Amino acid sequence: MKTIRILLVEDNRILREGIAAMVNGEPDMRVVGSTGGNDSILERVQKLNPHVVLLDLGLRSQNGMHIVKAVTTSLPKVKVIGMGLIPSQLDIIESVEAGASGFILKDASIKDFLGTVRSVAGGTKVLPPPLAGSLFSHVIDHALKNGKGSLESAVRMTKREREIIALIAEGLSNKEIAQRLNIATYTVKSHVHNILEKLALHSRLQIALFTRTDVLS
Repeated sequence: MKTIRILLVEDNRILREGIAAMVNGEPDMRVVGSTGGNDSILERVQKLNPHVVLLDLGLRSQNGMHIVKAVTTSLPKVKVIGMGLIPSQLDIIESVEAGASGFILKDASIKDFLGTVRSVAGGTKVLPPPLAGSLFSHVIDHALKNGKGSLESAVRMTKREREIIALIAEGLSNKEIAQRLNIATYTVKSHVHNILEKLALHSRLQIALFTRTDVLS
Protein backbone atom coordinates (compact mmCIF):
# COMPACT_ATOMS: atom_id res chain seq x y z
CA MET A 1 0.00 0.00 0.00
CA LYS A 2 1.38 3.39 -1.03
CA THR A 3 1.61 5.84 1.85
CA ILE A 4 0.43 9.38 1.08
CA ARG A 5 3.05 11.80 2.36
CA ILE A 6 1.50 15.02 3.67
CA LEU A 7 2.88 18.41 4.66
CA LEU A 8 0.44 20.23 6.94
CA VAL A 9 0.43 24.05 7.03
CA GLU A 10 -1.95 25.39 9.69
CA ASP A 11 -1.31 28.28 12.08
CA ASN A 12 -3.74 27.09 14.77
CA ARG A 13 -1.58 24.76 16.88
CA ILE A 14 -4.47 22.79 18.39
CA LEU A 15 -6.07 22.25 15.00
CA ARG A 16 -2.70 21.39 13.46
CA GLU A 17 -1.95 18.77 16.08
CA GLY A 18 -5.46 17.36 15.84
CA ILE A 19 -5.31 17.00 12.07
CA ALA A 20 -1.86 15.40 12.28
CA ALA A 21 -3.06 12.87 14.86
CA MET A 22 -6.10 12.01 12.75
CA VAL A 23 -4.10 11.60 9.55
CA ASN A 24 -1.37 9.54 11.21
CA GLY A 25 -4.05 7.18 12.48
CA GLU A 26 -4.77 6.14 8.90
CA PRO A 27 -2.79 3.18 7.45
CA ASP A 28 -2.21 4.88 4.08
CA MET A 29 -1.30 8.41 5.22
CA ARG A 30 1.51 10.07 7.12
CA VAL A 31 2.22 13.67 8.06
CA VAL A 32 5.91 14.08 7.19
CA GLY A 33 6.00 17.67 8.41
CA SER A 34 3.81 20.36 9.95
CA THR A 35 4.24 24.09 10.35
CA GLY A 36 2.39 27.16 11.48
CA GLY A 37 3.49 28.97 8.33
CA ASN A 38 6.17 31.18 9.85
CA ASP A 39 8.94 29.67 7.74
CA SER A 40 9.53 29.07 4.03
CA ILE A 41 6.81 26.66 2.93
CA LEU A 42 8.44 26.12 -0.47
CA GLU A 43 11.72 25.09 1.15
CA ARG A 44 9.84 22.65 3.37
CA VAL A 45 8.11 21.13 0.36
CA GLN A 46 11.38 20.78 -1.51
CA LYS A 47 13.04 19.12 1.48
CA LEU A 48 10.22 16.78 2.54
CA ASN A 49 8.90 15.90 -0.94
CA PRO A 50 5.26 15.32 0.10
CA HIS A 51 2.56 14.06 -2.24
CA VAL A 52 0.04 16.51 -0.80
CA VAL A 53 0.28 19.89 0.95
CA LEU A 54 -2.67 20.67 3.23
CA LEU A 55 -2.66 24.46 3.33
CA ASP A 56 -4.69 26.80 5.51
CA LEU A 57 -5.73 29.54 3.07
CA GLY A 58 -6.22 31.97 5.94
CA LEU A 59 -2.67 32.04 7.28
CA ARG A 60 -1.95 35.20 9.26
CA SER A 61 1.76 35.26 8.46
CA GLN A 62 1.75 34.54 4.73
CA ASN A 63 -0.45 34.89 1.64
CA GLY A 64 -1.98 31.47 1.05
CA MET A 65 -2.55 32.08 -2.66
CA HIS A 66 1.10 32.99 -3.18
CA ILE A 67 2.12 29.74 -1.49
CA VAL A 68 -0.20 27.71 -3.73
CA LYS A 69 1.25 29.31 -6.84
CA ALA A 70 4.87 28.97 -5.67
CA VAL A 71 4.48 25.27 -4.85
CA THR A 72 2.49 24.26 -7.94
CA THR A 73 4.79 26.23 -10.25
CA SER A 74 8.06 24.95 -8.79
CA LEU A 75 6.90 21.42 -7.99
CA PRO A 76 3.97 20.55 -10.27
CA LYS A 77 3.79 16.93 -9.08
CA VAL A 78 2.93 18.08 -5.56
CA LYS A 79 -0.82 18.47 -5.00
CA VAL A 80 -2.08 21.37 -2.90
CA ILE A 81 -5.37 21.23 -0.99
CA GLY A 82 -6.66 24.50 0.43
CA MET A 83 -8.38 24.48 3.81
CA GLY A 84 -10.81 27.10 5.06
CA LEU A 85 -13.81 27.52 7.31
CA ILE A 86 -16.00 29.29 4.75
CA PRO A 87 -14.03 29.85 1.54
CA SER A 88 -15.55 32.56 -0.64
CA GLN A 89 -16.11 32.12 -4.35
CA LEU A 90 -13.24 34.55 -4.95
CA ASP A 91 -10.94 32.50 -2.71
CA ILE A 92 -11.70 29.38 -4.71
CA ILE A 93 -11.32 31.11 -8.08
CA GLU A 94 -7.93 32.47 -7.04
CA SER A 95 -6.87 29.09 -5.68
CA VAL A 96 -7.82 27.30 -8.90
CA GLU A 97 -5.94 29.85 -10.94
CA ALA A 98 -2.93 29.40 -8.64
CA GLY A 99 -3.02 25.62 -9.13
CA ALA A 100 -4.83 24.13 -6.12
CA SER A 101 -6.23 20.64 -6.70
CA GLY A 102 -8.89 20.64 -4.02
CA PHE A 103 -10.55 22.26 -1.05
CA ILE A 104 -11.48 21.04 2.41
CA LEU A 105 -13.92 22.87 4.67
CA LYS A 106 -12.66 22.93 8.25
CA ASP A 107 -16.06 21.76 9.43
CA ALA A 108 -16.05 18.79 7.04
CA SER A 109 -16.67 15.33 8.39
CA ILE A 110 -13.64 13.10 8.99
CA LYS A 111 -14.86 10.87 6.16
CA ASP A 112 -15.04 13.79 3.71
CA PHE A 113 -11.69 15.15 4.91
CA LEU A 114 -9.81 11.88 4.43
CA GLY A 115 -11.69 11.15 1.21
CA THR A 116 -10.60 14.48 -0.27
CA VAL A 117 -6.96 13.82 0.59
CA ARG A 118 -7.07 10.36 -0.98
CA SER A 119 -8.88 11.62 -4.09
CA VAL A 120 -6.47 14.48 -4.68
CA ALA A 121 -3.44 12.27 -4.06
CA GLY A 122 -4.87 9.90 -6.67
CA GLY A 123 -5.20 12.64 -9.27
CA THR A 124 -8.83 13.71 -8.79
CA LYS A 125 -9.64 17.37 -8.20
CA VAL A 126 -12.21 18.09 -5.52
CA LEU A 127 -14.61 20.93 -4.66
CA PRO A 128 -16.28 21.36 -1.25
CA PRO A 129 -19.63 19.48 -1.15
CA PRO A 130 -21.71 22.66 -0.47
CA LEU A 131 -20.65 24.02 -3.87
CA ALA A 132 -21.57 20.87 -5.78
CA GLY A 133 -24.36 21.37 -8.27
CA SER A 134 -24.22 25.18 -8.33
CA LEU A 135 -23.64 27.15 -11.50
CA PHE A 136 -20.47 28.46 -9.91
CA SER A 137 -19.24 24.90 -9.33
CA HIS A 138 -19.59 24.13 -13.04
CA VAL A 139 -17.40 27.13 -13.89
CA ILE A 140 -14.75 26.08 -11.37
CA ASP A 141 -15.03 22.41 -12.32
CA HIS A 142 -14.29 23.38 -15.92
CA ALA A 143 -11.18 25.20 -14.76
CA LEU A 144 -10.07 22.30 -12.56
CA LYS A 145 -10.40 19.83 -15.42
CA ASN A 146 -8.72 22.00 -18.01
CA GLY A 147 -5.95 23.60 -15.99
CA LYS A 148 -4.98 27.06 -14.87
CA GLY A 149 -6.05 29.96 -17.03
CA SER A 150 -9.19 28.26 -18.38
CA LEU A 151 -11.68 30.19 -16.27
CA GLU A 152 -11.88 32.88 -18.92
CA SER A 153 -13.14 30.37 -21.47
CA ALA A 154 -15.54 28.87 -18.93
CA VAL A 155 -17.43 32.15 -18.43
CA ARG A 156 -19.03 33.23 -21.70
CA MET A 157 -19.71 36.95 -21.68
CA THR A 158 -21.04 39.14 -24.49
CA LYS A 159 -19.14 42.26 -25.48
CA ARG A 160 -21.81 44.43 -23.84
CA GLU A 161 -21.67 42.41 -20.61
CA ARG A 162 -17.91 42.86 -20.46
CA GLU A 163 -18.32 46.61 -20.98
CA ILE A 164 -20.82 46.78 -18.13
CA ILE A 165 -18.60 44.71 -15.83
CA ALA A 166 -15.74 47.14 -16.47
CA LEU A 167 -17.96 50.13 -15.67
CA ILE A 168 -19.30 48.49 -12.51
CA ALA A 169 -15.69 47.98 -11.45
CA GLU A 170 -15.19 51.75 -11.94
CA GLY A 171 -18.01 52.35 -9.46
CA LEU A 172 -20.67 53.61 -11.88
CA SER A 173 -24.37 53.22 -11.07
CA ASN A 174 -26.85 51.65 -13.51
CA LYS A 175 -28.02 55.12 -14.53
CA GLU A 176 -24.45 56.32 -15.12
CA ILE A 177 -23.65 53.18 -17.13
CA ALA A 178 -26.78 53.73 -19.23
CA GLN A 179 -25.68 57.31 -19.97
CA ARG A 180 -22.13 56.22 -20.79
CA LEU A 181 -23.29 53.48 -23.19
CA ASN A 182 -26.30 55.43 -24.48
CA ILE A 183 -28.77 52.69 -23.59
CA ALA A 184 -31.81 52.50 -21.32
CA THR A 185 -31.37 52.01 -17.59
CA TYR A 186 -33.67 48.97 -17.62
CA THR A 187 -31.41 47.44 -20.29
CA VAL A 188 -28.42 47.86 -17.97
CA LYS A 189 -30.39 46.22 -15.15
CA SER A 190 -31.16 43.28 -17.43
CA HIS A 191 -27.48 42.88 -18.33
CA VAL A 192 -26.46 43.07 -14.65
CA HIS A 193 -29.00 40.36 -13.84
CA ASN A 194 -27.55 38.12 -16.57
CA ILE A 195 -24.00 38.77 -15.37
CA LEU A 196 -24.90 37.84 -11.79
CA GLU A 197 -26.49 34.60 -12.99
CA LYS A 198 -23.55 33.64 -15.20
CA LEU A 199 -21.04 34.23 -12.42
CA ALA A 200 -23.31 32.86 -9.67
CA LEU A 201 -22.77 36.08 -7.71
CA HIS A 202 -25.28 38.05 -5.66
CA SER A 203 -24.38 41.73 -5.84
CA ARG A 204 -22.72 44.47 -7.88
CA LEU A 205 -19.94 44.61 -5.28
CA GLN A 206 -19.15 40.95 -5.90
CA ILE A 207 -18.97 41.67 -9.64
CA ALA A 208 -16.45 44.43 -8.96
CA LEU A 209 -14.40 42.15 -6.72
CA PHE A 210 -14.61 39.32 -9.26
CA THR A 211 -12.82 41.43 -11.87
CA ARG A 212 -9.77 41.60 -9.57
CA THR A 213 -9.09 37.94 -10.33
CA ASP A 214 -8.48 38.95 -13.96
CA VAL A 215 -10.81 36.16 -15.06
CA LEU A 216 -12.55 38.46 -17.49
CA SER A 217 -9.52 40.38 -18.73
